[in-house]
Amino acid sequence: MSDFHVPMRRTADNTLIVGNTIADATRARRLELWDLMFGCDASPADNMFRARVRRCTTAGTSTATTPRRIDDAEFQTEFDAGENHTVNPTITANSEMIDEPTHQRNSFRWTAVPGREILTPATGANGLVYETPVGPASSVVYNAYIREH
Repeated sequence: MSDFHVPMRRTADNTLIVGNTIADATRARRLELWDLMFGCDASPADNMFRARVRRCTTAGTSTATTPRRIDDAEFQTEFDAGENHTVNPTITANSEMIDEPTHQRNSFRWTAVPGREILTPATGANGLVYETPVGPASSVVYNAYIREH
């Protein structure tokens, strides 16, 4: 097991997908989301956002973002992460794992109760999508902390 930090950013546009973390298609491992931070880095304004995490079964088309090892002595990741999607991932119906309203002047943090982390199957191209489904076109940032099994 190894822990990783995955930074994801969506710049000012109207796309709802900020990023994703996906099991590699050829060397699939389980992913465990144990900590998540979300915020807006645009100029302060009075806007509502939603921080949402859902399951997905494809990665879509995106710019790769490199998961960062928390402990440099651990192995390199086998999972993939992306941001700036041009084709959205295939999202599993009724799969909202986190769906939390927040505000542009505020940050949001979710930390799993030990033993209640969000897990994905060790199946290629299965993973999690990080979204802002309601909110103005502003720059938003997700910081996901993932354990790979």
